[in-house]
Amino acid sequence: MADPVGDESLPEVDMDTLRQWLESGEPVTVLDVRPARERVEWSIPQSLHTDAYDALWAGDPHALDGVDLPPDKPVVTVCAAGRTSRLAAQRLRVRGFRVFTLLRGMKGWSLAWNTAEVPVILPGVRVIQVRRTGKGCLSYIVAAGGEAIVIDPSVQVKVYLRIARAEGWRIRGVVETHVHADHLSRARLLSRVTGATLFVPSQSRISFPSRGVNDGDVIPIGSSAVSLSALRTPGHTAESTCYALADALLFTGDTLFLSSIGRPDLEAGRGEAESRGHDLFHSLTRILALPSSVQILPGHTGEPVAFDKKPLTATLRDVKAGIALLGEPEAAFVTTLLARIPETPPNYSVIVSLNEAGTMPEGDPAELEAGANRCALS
Repeated sequence: MADPVGDESLPEVDMDTLRQWLESGEPVTVLDVRPARERVEWSIPQSLHTDAYDALWAGDPHALDGVDLPPDKPVVTVCAAGRTSRLAAQRLRVRGFRVFTLLRGMKGWSLAWNTAEVPVILPGVRVIQVRRTGKGCLSYIVAAGGEAIVIDPSVQVKVYLRIARAEGWRIRGVVETHVHADHLSRARLLSRVTGATLFVPSQSRISFPSRGVNDGDVIPIGSSAVSLSALRTPGHTAESTCYALADALLFTGDTLFLSSIGRPDLEAGRGEAESRGHDLFHSLTRILALPSSVQILPGHTGEPVAFDKKPLTATLRDVKAGIALLGEPEAAFVTTLLARIPETPPNYSVIVSLNEAGTMPEGDPAELEAGANRCALS
């Protein structure tokens, strides 16, 4: 029998094919065979899991006998990089299943995406949430009068071009909330491809041309009467900036999430992290003074994003009620904040350097970006 790891007869599906299957509701079962500790980092929505890694590599013919799979659905096996999943596929094929393996495993999946439309009460305004489900990054297309801006682009440029083309929008602006540490920004590339103006919060970090954004600046959406207002919110980074769309929506980047807040320590020593913690307290206090009905649209989520077309958003009232830390006085807030610092995102220093230079790495970006985003504090 051929070695299943090198068995070319085992069919593969790439990220985009599996993404389309899940988005369209195709009858398919995704089986994750990674060790349980790896699944904690990130997983594919609605996937089943069995910790079969050791048994599969030990050649156990019964490694997957306990897995209950619908017999009438094709199965896509998934692992970290696409090798263990081939062992699993071989076992399932012997049992009569129609089975595929996910090409490049979760590394390939890290670029998967889906979308949801955000309800907006402003006439003539539409907002599309572009969710990088394999990484948890959330970006936005805000459109009015046939023109659009993109906030924090984190998926492939072609995705934004495809959406804009389908809707008949021209991308006129690309906006960043801060210099990112967990993913490679596509902002400069999207700006170059479309000719759109690139807006980046004013700072001395980046080494490429952009239009600096300061507190209170207004960013028009093309030639429409609709615009974004900048709200400087240092803390996660010194230049972090939120953007308000009237009193209806607030795009918060990594400053405020739906159930957590941004970490203050990346690229900072202990003393600077503490100082940033105080900055973050004051920035959040400023946000909490906004109307409680404002919809919060964050830059990340800590869970795999389902293919359900439901936008990830909540009112400021609900966000405040769900995060106990927001009710703490300043000293207790900072102390608790520093005590909850998680592990740093993988390869974050390299990613930061590339984002400051406005360049992409040679080779496959997924090699740097794979893994959870880890930008939030619980």
